[in-house]
Amino acid sequence: MSELTASGELVGGEALAHPEQTRSIRPKGGAPVVTDGPLAEAKEHFGGYLIVDCETPQRATDIASRWPNARFAAMEVRPIMNGGGGQDM
Repeated sequence: MSELTASGELVGGEALAHPEQTRSIRPKGGAPVVTDGPLAEAKEHFGGYLIVDCETPQRATDIASRWPNARFAAMEVRPIMNGGGGQDM
């Protein structure tokens, strides 16, 4: 975190609550229906997210590879869609 703060790449991030506290909204019969639980039934779930502003996708991948949790759990690197539908990364 110190390195990312010093480099100016850290944008933000948060831990996420346990999936038991999730509410999902899905369309059913043309109307939104709210259910308890995550979108997918899975043993894995997102524990949180970190947003970094990097020059290249490779830099973001390098950051994720060095993150302490990468030794124990899967990490995902994904561009953020900007307001015009394009990707920021």
